[in-house]
Amino acid sequence: MNINDIKELTAADMTAVDELIKQRLYSEVVLVNQVSQYIVNSGGKRLRPLLALLSAQAYGYQGEGHFALAAIVEFIHTATLLHDDVVDESALRRGSETANALFGNAASVLVGDFLYSRSFQMMVELNNFKIMAILSESTNIIAEGEVLQLMNCHDADTTEARYIEVIHFKTAKLFEAATRLGAVICERPEAEESAMASYGMHLGTAFQLIDDVLDYSSSSDEMGKNVGDDLAEGKPTLPLIYAMRNGDADEAALVRKAIEEGGLDYIDEIMAIIKKTGAIEYTEKAAKREAKLAIEQLAHLPESAYKEALITLAEYSVNRSF
Repeated sequence: MNINDIKELTAADMTAVDELIKQRLYSEVVLVNQVSQYIVNSGGKRLRPLLALLSAQAYGYQGEGHFALAAIVEFIHTATLLHDDVVDESALRRGSETANALFGNAASVLVGDFLYSRSFQMMVELNNFKIMAILSESTNIIAEGEVLQLMNCHDADTTEARYIEVIHFKTAKLFEAATRLGAVICERPEAEESAMASYGMHLGTAFQLIDDVLDYSSSSDEMGKNVGDDLAEGKPTLPLIYAMRNGDADEAALVRKAIEEGGLDYIDEIMAIIKKTGAIEYTEKAAKREAKLAIEQLAHLPESAYKEALITLAEYSVNRSF
């Protein structure tokens, strides 16, 4: 199975989710419509809602509640993107101008708030306390992850453990929620819920680690953002942490300086140090380890095209170029 097979397998469900997203995005405030539609329709992978659909279908779910779950997860993710881009002062995402570059920071923050509140309206409508508990906790932890990342910015003493904690909070938590919800809506036992949650956590971690790799090894056209953005923002991601730990004294000092100052003044030298120290290979190995752990969590699922799709997504997460 490949990504195109997964798209074909879930085409009808994703169409239903997209239609629901369009319906629930509507606001009588014109600017809310403009900004939210711009960001939701700007070419994202829809990976998190896809995971919610696949995890439910892997248990043979027959209802329509998974459409709402998928839409809620996408709204939460989109809200985080709007806020992220303001905090990071990003001008490019997915190959297009960010909403804050186009509409301004104030509009982006406020529409992000609208998407958060709309997602909670939809949670209430599902009338399932467990779903509300999972999503509200996840939203809170994601916010904590944003603050942790902010604290790590320009901090060259950030350890690998601290950085992985940021990934778990900021990125992987919503993957975890999306896959756990598939088990919840199918009323599966707690052990199966936990296994699906672990699958999502490991998958999300692998996905982010490869994003870190691509920031130093891909092109702007492939990534849809500027190469070296993490360095420019002073973010000590795993390739930088490893390069600083394994370079000689001069190399470590230069990486430290680049993290502390931000900007791209030393991008060529940093890229050379990353290559010399094997930082890309180290990060890729860590991502592949996470993807393997994710796949192992699916052993309890009955064989189906949906289980195969979940396995394929874990493999795809570490074998992609964008």
